[in-house]
This record gives sequence, C-alpha cells and structure tokens, in this order.
Amino acid sequence: MKRHGSVIALKPDKIEEYKRLHADVWPGVLAMITQCNIRNYTIFLREPENLLFSYFEYVGDDFEADMARMAADPETQRWWAVCGPCQVPLTPRGEGEHWAEMPEVFHHD
Repeated sequence: MKRHGSVIALKPDKIEEYKRLHADVWPGVLAMITQCNIRNYTIFLREPENLLFSYFEYVGDDFEADMARMAADPETQRWWAVCGPCQVPLTPRGEGEHWAEMPEVFHHD
C-alpha cells in the first residue's frame, strides 16, 4: 500500500457547487476508483485559502496503468469535466499533474 497526497485550489465562487457534487458522487465514478485499486480516498477543504487536499491509499501493483484506466473511463471523464472548472491547479506543479502531488514526509500508525 502506498499513501498519496495532493493539493489544488478551489475557485471561491465554486465552493458550494463542489461540495454539492461531492455529497453525491456518481456511482460509476466511485466504482472506477475502487476498480483502480484506490482505497480510503478523502478530500479535505481548507477555507478561507480554498485549498483542496486529497489523500488516498493505492493497493494495486501498477499505479500508472490503473491511472490510465481511470483516465480512459468515459464516466470519469464526464465527472472531471464537471469538477475541473471548479479547480485552479497550483503553479508550480509536476509535468502532467492537475492536482499537485505532495511527497510523504511523516507517517505514524
């Protein structure tokens, strides 16, 4: 299992819409998250800075292949098309990243 954290900004005028969307995530999107070996997926919102922090645990063997599978899923693509306009990617961030990845620096069970 590998833990992943990432961050992105949220447009102030889209906060309520984003919360509404995530209060009722589409079943196909949730199923794809599970099929792609993601567990314990959580998104936190920090206001008033309007930063979203994402955390999940990856339990598969090929992260890149699972992420490519998710990206190719038509329902996930539709979901991202709805959520994407609410978000503001940070600069700088890694090449190809929408959400900026955050390296783990500490963990305690």
